[in-house]
Amino acid sequence: MTAELDKNRIPQHIAIIMDGNGRWAMDRGLDRTFGHKEGVETVKKITSECARLGVKYLTLYTFSTENWNRPAYEIEALMGLVLSFVEMNLFTDNSIKFRMVGDMDRLPQSVQDKIHYMEDLTKDGERMTVIMAMSYSSKLELVRATQQIAKEVKEGKLNANDITEQTINDHLWTNFMPDPELLIRTGGELRISNYLLWQCAYSEFYFCDTYWPDFDEEALHKAIADYQSRQRRFGKTEAQVEADEVKSEK
Repeated sequence: MTAELDKNRIPQHIAIIMDGNGRWAMDRGLDRTFGHKEGVETVKKITSECARLGVKYLTLYTFSTENWNRPAYEIEALMGLVLSFVEMNLFTDNSIKFRMVGDMDRLPQSVQDKIHYMEDLTKDGERMTVIMAMSYSSKLELVRATQQIAKEVKEGKLNANDITEQTINDHLWTNFMPDPELLIRTGGELRISNYLLWQCAYSEFYFCDTYWPDFDEEALHKAIADYQSRQRRFGKTEAQVEADEVKSEK
């Protein structure tokens, strides 16, 4: 399906909710942790393909704050997989910058240290940025942004009447990247699970039944082709959008 994609309309930022690892494993009579291991292999494939297609930002929902309620053995296994993921040569070999967003303080120190190391090691990557949403909650992100803004108002650094959308953007964990054009969720669930709530205000959503370990390059192409078939109006009418497109082509 790659040949059918419009190379000039590849989304610059794709966010993915990588769902279905545990169910993939259980369907095969395996422990859930085996699904997470297989999911890491899918991350490698999809990251490489996004870089090849020209995607500039890829944000992966790796571990939510709610996931801390999972069994201890599964959390431990996930943390080990995170360590193996961030150690991959995939980033340095392909000029990919690595970033993390989320509540870093809750992570084991070994994971924090590795994330800091990889962020510094890959800071000059120019081809693409891969963002791991780890110990992440969009509601927590917005609460913390609000607290920081309130503190600045109290200290006289900011006038309350001057607060804009950009002010909030600047105080989010994701302030270094554009909003996602495309949000993909695998695994058959039809919700966004506290993920990038502010940032996805105008994202196109794509849901599929495929479990994350089975999500391959062809599945990614299908999601992007579906995105390209839509008209993004941002509140305008279809006629207005078409008129704007004509103007931009002149």
